[in-house]
Amino acid sequence: MKREDCVYTSCYCEENVWKLCEFVREQQTAPLEELSVVFISNDNRTVPLWKQKSGCGDQPVIWDYHVILLQASLESDTQVYDLDSELSFPCSLELYASQALRSDHSLMPMYHRKFRVIPAEIFLMNFASDRSHMRNPDGTWKMPPPPYPPIRTAESQMNLETFINMNPAVGWGQVFSLNHFLQRYMRKSSSSAAASALP
Repeated sequence: MKREDCVYTSCYCEENVWKLCEFVREQQTAPLEELSVVFISNDNRTVPLWKQKSGCGDQPVIWDYHVILLQASLESDTQVYDLDSELSFPCSLELYASQALRSDHSLMPMYHRKFRVIPAEIFLMNFASDRSHMRNPDGTWKMPPPPYPPIRTAESQMNLETFINMNPAVGWGQVFSLNHFLQRYMRKSSSSAAASALP
């Protein structure tokens, strides 16, 4: 998958990743079972990420949430697809961890990140957004929406909040702390190297 093959709309990361999963399923560019969608957020909706296109220098961008795609296979290192990142596309989770995620150790607790990991097939089947979260009180758009119709299912027109919520008892997938996320998805040989690279 190349960056130029991807459907992209600024500030609609959840839909960008949904479209990326759809592309993989239709074009069969990778086994869908290797892919997971990762929502990054916390109870305060303040999660810092570095190496973002909208950032300034080495300052992090503070998102209320962000969404990336993870490809994990037994044959190779886990890859991250982040269309909002300045890093390569894709890049190894090891690189993404050291450059974009960095560490929670130097952050105030309100900025500690959590990760909801959902199998791509489950995400494609269940995600829905009417984009109401991107409207101002007067109905105008905070940012222009994607040109295609809103994503919906037979059961729902809007369940984005379920994916952003980091309560493990709610919604689909599993919720991890940063350390547990890296331990789960980074190869052991890479994990120690990445840990030593974290500030």
